[in-house]
Amino acid sequence: QVQLVESGGGLAQAGGSLRLSCVVSRTDFAVNAVGWYRQAPGMLRELVADINSGGSTNYAESVKGRFTISRDNAKKTVYLQMNSLKPEDTAEYYCYIRLWGTNYWGKGTLVTVSS
Repeated sequence: QVQLVESGGGLAQAGGSLRLSCVVSRTDFAVNAVGWYRQAPGMLRELVADINSGGSTNYAESVKGRFTISRDNAKKTVYLQMNSLKPEDTAEYYCYIRLWGTNYWGKGTLVTVSS
């Protein structure tokens, strides 16, 4: 069974910062890609950022230069540092780990950015 537990969401003002964390209960965490998606009300879930086992990262255009994804393999944790937040970043944020071609998801953490 795979468990992913997100934390760090909350309320921020536009221009502010939040740091999301996701702890993954997998001993093989280090060899798998992990990342973050988000879903705003009435919208499809969209990729925010991901990072592979080699540390290569990929970002949505809308967050490039503002968000940074990182991973700590010893802690089996993936982070999302979010700076210069905008109201349009308001969404439920989900972390995932990709195992054998399938994404396994956490339950999400809500980020609300006020203008």
